Amino acid sequence: MKTYIDCIPCFMDQALRAGRIATKDEAKIKKLLDYVGSMIKDIPMESSPPETGNIIYREVRNITGVDDPYKEIKKSHIKQALALYPELKKIVGSSENRLLTAIRIAIAGNVLDLGVNKKFNLNEDVAKILEQDFAILHIEEFTKELDKAKSILYIGDNAGESVFDKILIEELGKPVTYAVRDIPIINDVTYKDAIASGLEEVSEIISSGTTAPGTILNLCNEDFLKKFYSTDMIISKGQGNYEGLSNVDRSVFFLLKTKCSLIAKDLNVKENDIVLKMNNKLKD
Repeated sequence: MKTYIDCIPCFMDQALRAGRIATKDEAKIKKLLDYVGSMIKDIPMESSPPETGNIIYREVRNITGVDDPYKEIKKSHIKQALALYPELKKIVGSSENRLLTAIRIAIAGNVLDLGVNKKFNLNEDVAKILEQDFAILHIEEFTKELDKAKSILYIGDNAGESVFDKILIEELGKPVTYAVRDIPIINDVTYKDAIASGLEEVSEIISSGTTAPGTILNLCNEDFLKKFYSTDMIISKGQGNYEGLSNVDRSVFFLLKTKCSLIAKDLNVKENDIVLKMNNKLKD
């Protein structure tokens, strides 16, 4: 996905929020905003937003000296999600369509997004999404590809959300590799976060190598790229991964809730819609 003009104020907002979480030193926050403001004129509009995010959060680390400002927030989100896990498993178990219900639950976890300035109530949002109609639902394509797949690459998004991903992975019934961020970036899932969520029980966990808040292939490591191009099926969670992978020339299933009007526009849906979309240029 390209960068839109309206992404630019969001970049400043993200820098301010991350800066305030990382430090109370107003001088450092001002320095961070000065840096982001000065770089805006050079942002290539054809690049994806996570590529710019990569630069912004690198400077958050450099200027504040804090490598993981969202560390405690991530722990809290994982704890909240784990508390819901038993009840969500019961919901899947009693569902007429276990796979679709597990997909809904995985998308419900996508509300745990600190890259956008949105408030959420985890319990209420999960209940709502379990009843919400899909704006895009490529479930037949998903099921068909799943039936044929011998290997699945599942690209994670946020830390607390990874608990919800585990529920879907348990329903897939195929060997899964779960890809995480290489270093802490916003509240995105890292290897340590995935372990805390129990993902090692249901998948092989690998780092994608990217330091951006989304999967940018030219920032990924060789092992991830080999998996990406050789695996039978790819599931991509969240907005950042959609922004980075929406134009790739291979089949990818995007699961997300649209919390940004520009991503909703790119998908031709409304803000707050839920989506299961197959990206396949041959199909489209």
